[in-house]
Amino acid sequence: MADDQGKAAQKSVLGSRVGIVTSDARDKTRTVVVTFQAKHPKYGKILRRKSTFQVHDPKNQSKLGDRVEIANCKPISKTKSWRLLRIVASTASPEQHKTEA
Repeated sequence: MADDQGKAAQKSVLGSRVGIVTSDARDKTRTVVVTFQAKHPKYGKILRRKSTFQVHDPKNQSKLGDRVEIANCKPISKTKSWRLLRIVASTASPEQHKTEA
């Protein structure tokens, strides 16, 4: 029974997404970009797409360039309906992320 609880803690929330924090300028709000690949409906070519989400971070724990997991929630404001679940990977400095992009 204890193993089942441990595995449940490791599982991702259904509908959660992993993205990169691109802005941490506002208090308790982060802008996260999620990149994915989608097939063109007619020609079948694989295209790179991205979605931008406004994420609620109540403790201001994520920083610019961090890889984070987010989940959908009830609307918090006009543009914010996602919440921060966890920080998957933290970056040492924002300059590193800018040179990679």
